[in-house]
Amino acid sequence: MQSLPAPRLVATDLDGTALRPDGTVSPRTVAAFGRVEESGAVLVFVTGRPPRWMGGVANAVRHRGLAICANGALIYDLHTERIVESHLITVEVLEEVVAQLRANVSDLVFSVEYEAGFAHESDFLLGGLDRKGAGAVRADSVTAHPCAKLLALHPHMGPDELQGVVHELVGHLVTATHSSNRGLIEMSAQGVTKATALAALAAQLEIKSSQVIAFGDMPNDLPMLSWAGTSYAVANAHPDVLAAVDHVTAANHDDGVAQVLEKLF
Repeated sequence: MQSLPAPRLVATDLDGTALRPDGTVSPRTVAAFGRVEESGAVLVFVTGRPPRWMGGVANAVRHRGLAICANGALIYDLHTERIVESHLITVEVLEEVVAQLRANVSDLVFSVEYEAGFAHESDFLLGGLDRKGAGAVRADSVTAHPCAKLLALHPHMGPDELQGVVHELVGHLVTATHSSNRGLIEMSAQGVTKATALAALAAQLEIKSSQVIAFGDMPNDLPMLSWAGTSYAVANAHPDVLAAVDHVTAANHDDGVAQVLEKLF
C-alpha cells in the first residue's frame, strides 16, 4: 500500500465505519482526516445521515470536507454547514409509494427527511439521535411535501427481507436500501445513491473513479464501494459488504479507516 500513489479523493461512510460505536470521532481519525485535506486530496463523508445530524461531526473534524447526506439526496458543505444540492422525491411519487406499501405490507409505519427537518407518524419508533425533539405528525402528512428520504419501519421483519419486499413493490419508483440492524428501509428518489452523488462530484473535480478510495460497512454503501477504484470494508461490516470489497481493514472501534489513511497520506 505504501508504494501506491495516494488517492485524489477519499470517501467514507460515517456510522459503523469512520465513527466509533458511540457515534464519536476518535482523535486518531480526526488526525487522519486532517492529513488527507492537508495533502490536497478531497475528503467526502458519504452517509445516510441527514444534515441535521452533521453538526457534531462537523465540529469534530473542524469543518473539513464535504458531506453527501441522505444516501446521495443532499450535498452538504461542512465548511459552511449549508445544503448546496438536493435530489428529492416528489409528492406524487411519495403518495404512490406509501399507498403501494400500505396495501401490501401490514404494520409498516413511515417517516420522512426533508432538506431541513423531520416528520414521522405517531407509531414510528424513533432511534438514536431522533429520540428527542421530533414531534409526531398525522399519517397523511408524510406525503405532503417533497423529501430527501422516505423511511419505512416494520416491527418484525429483518432489514434484508424487508428491502427485498420494498424493492419488488416500488423499486420502479424509488431506490431502496438499508443501513441498520432493524427493519428500517431508506428510500431515495429513483436512481439516487451514494455512488451517483459521489460520481457527479468527482466528475466536477475531474477526478476519475480509479483515483478514489471508499470505505463502508452496510448495504447502502455498496453502490459507492462498487464505483470507487479502491474499496474497503471495516471488519464489522455487513456480510454482503465484506464479500464485495477489495480490502478489509480493522473494525470501526479500532480506527480501521484511520489505519489505512495513515499509510496513504
